[in-house]
Amino acid sequence: MKIEQLLFCDQSTIRDFLPFTFTRPSAELRAGILTFAERWQRLLGITRVDYLTANYLQGKYPYIGASEEVTLSIYANFLPTPRFLEQLRSLEVGESITYQGRTLAFLGKSITLSSIPPIEWEEPLVVFEKPTDLFTYNDKAIDFDFELLTKGRTSAPLSPTNGFLGDKANLFIEEGAKVEFATLNCQKGKIYIGKDAEVMEGSHLRGSIALCEHATVNMGAKLYGATTIGPYSKVGGEISNSVIWGYSNKGHDGFLGNSVLGQWCNLGADTNVSNLKNTYNTIQLWDYQKGGYTSSGLQFCGVLMGDHSKTAINTQINSGTTVGVFANLFSAGFPSKYIPNFAWGASAEKYRLEEAFAVAERVMARRGIAFDQREQHILQWLFDNQ
Repeated sequence: MKIEQLLFCDQSTIRDFLPFTFTRPSAELRAGILTFAERWQRLLGITRVDYLTANYLQGKYPYIGASEEVTLSIYANFLPTPRFLEQLRSLEVGESITYQGRTLAFLGKSITLSSIPPIEWEEPLVVFEKPTDLFTYNDKAIDFDFELLTKGRTSAPLSPTNGFLGDKANLFIEEGAKVEFATLNCQKGKIYIGKDAEVMEGSHLRGSIALCEHATVNMGAKLYGATTIGPYSKVGGEISNSVIWGYSNKGHDGFLGNSVLGQWCNLGADTNVSNLKNTYNTIQLWDYQKGGYTSSGLQFCGVLMGDHSKTAINTQINSGTTVGVFANLFSAGFPSKYIPNFAWGASAEKYRLEEAFAVAERVMARRGIAFDQREQHILQWLFDNQ
């Protein structure tokens, strides 16, 4: 059955990915090179997309209602195998696929599940269920997207000014990218350098690395896998196994490891993030649903930072820190391991909304993007309700 549109449904799971899903549906999360929504659109060749998500997000991510068109309703946050894709494309209206008790896909002309027994999928899948999975499985996402984006294509040449280790089949450079006098090591992972991205001289990249379009690696930076630098982001210093989304900056010296930064974030010069406790114990993370800390199950975990949050110079961030949306970190010593939305320094004072809006407008204007009513509505709702 031909699929005519995609419907990304996350109303029951959106809180699993906080703080990042405060400002977007879970299909818009990024791991690897692409967002999950972009990945599914490419895999299935479908451009028409709807979102069934939190009500306050629907202005930016709309849902037009039940349609008579053949619609694939899907849990976006997993990497399909070739066999799974074959099964997905062979679905008939009313059929669904479940995996470990979760409905992954349903084909219909409305979002109401039918009485047809689901297809129970047993082959192992990489499923993203929580924010830390974005960096934990980032190597698998980079490999998946590398194959998806580069199969059958020829990379732009690597300038002879660079040093290279590994198999050139594991390096892909898009047209317009600039890489000069750097070292690239593909022995342990792939390196993808997107359109119009730049790797400045003296930088060292050790795969797996995804440098998305228009991203910049500043002079002397050290990037270890598995790391993603999102579109238009700028990075420097030392970064390991982290995912930085679009339009964010970590442009100066300082360490960032086992972390995720949302969009429009900025880490001030010499901001350092601990990703390992001195005791080597499992790291505790803030659980938004429980309202307290819970075990991450990880020995290595740095910071999870929501959109528009920023740190002052020389900020020290403890292992397992969660930072909400539009937090402004500046204080002596280590900040709390849980920083709520719109936090202002270490005080109980909240970031004034009109000032937050003014900052967002200035920051986004520098990249030619309007801070429009849809963005303002989302932040206003968060300010009033979170």
